[in-house]
Amino acid sequence: MNAKDPLQQDWIAARGTPLHGVLDVPGDKSVSHRAIMLAALADGTSQIDGFLEGEDTRATAAIFERLGVKIEVPASRTRIVHGVGLDGLSAPHSPLDCGNAGTGMRLLAGLFAAQAFDSVLIGDSSLTRRPMRRVLDPLSRMGAKIAAHDGFPPLRITGGQELQGIVYSSEIASAQVKSAVLLAGLYAKGETRVQEPHPTRDYTERMLQAFGWPVEFSPGLVRLPGGHRLTAAHVSVPADFSSAAFFLVAASLIPESDVTLRRVGMNPRRTGLLRVLREMGAQIEETDAGEEGGEALADLRVRHAPLHGIEIPRDAVPDMIDEFPALFVAAACAKGATVVRGAAELRVKESDRIATMAAGLRALGIEIEEAADGATIHGGTLRGGSLASQGDHRVAMAFAIAGQLAEDEVRIADVANVATSFPAFDSLARKSGFNLRAA
Repeated sequence: MNAKDPLQQDWIAARGTPLHGVLDVPGDKSVSHRAIMLAALADGTSQIDGFLEGEDTRATAAIFERLGVKIEVPASRTRIVHGVGLDGLSAPHSPLDCGNAGTGMRLLAGLFAAQAFDSVLIGDSSLTRRPMRRVLDPLSRMGAKIAAHDGFPPLRITGGQELQGIVYSSEIASAQVKSAVLLAGLYAKGETRVQEPHPTRDYTERMLQAFGWPVEFSPGLVRLPGGHRLTAAHVSVPADFSSAAFFLVAASLIPESDVTLRRVGMNPRRTGLLRVLREMGAQIEETDAGEEGGEALADLRVRHAPLHGIEIPRDAVPDMIDEFPALFVAAACAKGATVVRGAAELRVKESDRIATMAAGLRALGIEIEEAADGATIHGGTLRGGSLASQGDHRVAMAFAIAGQLAEDEVRIADVANVATSFPAFDSLARKSGFNLRAA
């Protein structure tokens, strides 16, 4: 690959062999972000095992190191975090770079809104196009002062503000918005309450409990009282379901495949794709189910099975929002049409994932009709071709799957950002049977 121009890294995907083996995918990105943040603000020393060694999560850790938090790395995927307490962060002397991490920036906006110091959050070119107003509006209601250009990064946060707890009824089902409000609520007077139109992943709530904060939550509702402390904890990060999703889809589609994914996080607010794939006909078994650090996990065995198109249940959409690129490929290879609605959130991810996936699938010969909040994908035969991932890591990995089913080679442009969430995806994919190489 061309190290001098990493954004021009491309892949060429073509038919490989059936997928086999027992695979370990990286740690959960959402859990890794939150573990670093809460461990940094806790009283005492925390250990994080299974930490995702991706660019996004490393960016979050680097920000806290710049704010005076000592973080040791005794081994890969392990972090020892020496917490400084809720009020122990030091003022930064320059902008804080979130890289490509939308989760990092939105959650940090909530945490930094109540600090005594001013701060500026910046990111890469992709992150500067991601909307932040959905987070800024409720934080402003709490008393935060955050300036942004038309609601987009960079975020300029004025310190020294006194925050008040609010009752926030979110119009959008977004775990990031909920989490930003809750993290600001750690510093707010009174109770902070968030009500959602649909339940979203509850990683922040579960981790707050693990660090000793008396938060109460049920699907769609969370109450967080102010005036408490965080206590150091040992966090075991499960394998990322979003990363496992690419192999769940690939093994379902590629004949004769039989793959087991180990210790996959099974948070019910995250596994909507599992439900949908099974409704489409996938054969996926859960074994060795358990729990670590308040998070459910299991081994997932997936074997090839013919898929058929369905209408995606709207109540499953919030629980699989990051898995839609892979789902679009499954739909393209299924018999009949798959209808997606209620997924407008896909328009404001690392790319407009509806438009990007639609353009790529059309380039490969698939008929797809876009809607404002989704698409109708007509299953068919994938041909070869060239397409753009728009620098979107999940789009790039989804089209790597498509290449395994296509009649000819598929060239995928701009894949460098895969390292933000799934470092070494290409090598693990090849180990399992993918034909995938750097262009």
